Amino acid sequence: MGLWALLDAMWEMPAEKRIFGAVLLFSWTVYLWETFLAQRQRRVYKTTTHVPLELGQIMDSETFEKSRLYQLDKSTFSFWSGLYSEVEGTLILLFGGIPYLWRLSGRFCGYAGFGPEYEISQSLVFLLLATLFSALTGLPWSLYNTFVIEEKHGFNQQTLGFFMKDAIKKFVVTQCILLPVSSLLLYIIKIGGDYFFIYAWLFTLVVSLVLVTIYADYIAPLFDKFTPLPEGKLKQEIEVMAKSIDFPLTKVYVVEGSKRSSHSNAYFYGFFKNKRIVLFDTLLEEYSVLNKDIQEESGMEPRNDGEGDSEEIKAKVKSKKQGCRNEEVLAVLGHELGHWKLGHTVKNIIISQMNSFLCFFLFAVLIGRKELFVAFGFNDSQPTLIGLLIIFQFIFSPYNEVLSFCLTVLSRRFEFQADAFAKKLGKAKDLYSALIKLNKDNLGFPVSDWLFSMWHYSHPPLLERLQALKNSKQD
Repeated sequence: MGLWALLDAMWEMPAEKRIFGAVLLFSWTVYLWETFLAQRQRRVYKTTTHVPLELGQIMDSETFEKSRLYQLDKSTFSFWSGLYSEVEGTLILLFGGIPYLWRLSGRFCGYAGFGPEYEISQSLVFLLLATLFSALTGLPWSLYNTFVIEEKHGFNQQTLGFFMKDAIKKFVVTQCILLPVSSLLLYIIKIGGDYFFIYAWLFTLVVSLVLVTIYADYIAPLFDKFTPLPEGKLKQEIEVMAKSIDFPLTKVYVVEGSKRSSHSNAYFYGFFKNKRIVLFDTLLEEYSVLNKDIQEESGMEPRNDGEGDSEEIKAKVKSKKQGCRNEEVLAVLGHELGHWKLGHTVKNIIISQMNSFLCFFLFAVLIGRKELFVAFGFNDSQPTLIGLLIIFQFIFSPYNEVLSFCLTVLSRRFEFQADAFAKKLGKAKDLYSALIKLNKDNLGFPVSDWLFSMWHYSHPPLLERLQALKNSKQD
């Protein structure tokens, strides 16, 4: 009855108060739901202290315990950071943080000689201050995550100086993209007339395609070193596999991701006939900095057959994060190329753009509703940027939650299909072993609560993927 009484009381309020109350209520409902799911998964981490029988052949007890403790630490961090974020967001809304920041932006513009009629200029100052506030309040959490949790479990490769330089560079690059794009978007909305939502959608479509095209060539190299994969057997085999499925490969790069983390990854990018593949150095056994560190510590190059190595070196070699053999790298790429061949990338773009168009259309319907602005403290003005913030972030939040869950379900389906594609390429056995290695290298915990997994995992749990590959692997 308490909840119904609260809802009845809200219904008797003015429209703007109902809107504000509904936004806060939904935000905390989502937070409590997420916390409930996280606690279910945390219980799994706490109670599953021994390797389950079905995992006995693929994971040793030492790695299992390491991954369990790593995930426990991550879940603790996630709880406190999530609670802080929710409380911070609530306090900002309750104490009028958004209208205050808008007025502060207006004062800064006034100092520069720009009056209230320069709404776009004020909007850019607002964005700059808001992102600066977000970066500063998030910095302690990011520092703790990197230099305490990731450091404790052997993933962090950054120094404090590198971290701070990287953070400043990210902020500057973000502003260089965000501010010009936002100013043009606001201008298009202002001059677009009754059909501005079509022009705004087309503009965001062009911007997203341009960013995807230039990211790896011009933006990512600002943060990481990209080098062409040297000529050799691996490159030849990648080119042969790409050609066999008509993938228009032009270049293969290795990115020095080990400067910041020992987590591994691989991806492809580019449109039409200009596709590139990027491999993290931590994914490649022969490029792994960690492997080289072991060799340097031992003072010798380990022999291929292992003979003559000391027991200490053998133990280090056995326990280190090795990356994947060439055959396994090819299997991982077979999976990634499967996403392209099966049209997953195009389907995701289409879904994203359909959603974007729908959101801009609904924004056009709602932007004239004064009560939306009054609900968040804007009694005398209706700035376009604030309308975008209120409608896209707060009013659409129930829709965004449903969409996010549906996309998670779709992503898992795509992952199974990409695995099946790799199987058709004859890579089942190598993909099977690569998934085990990657899970070990990244300290992924292979046991999950079914509800947490269903809601959060964009990739199927390890055991489900291995089971789907098992028959072909045995064949």
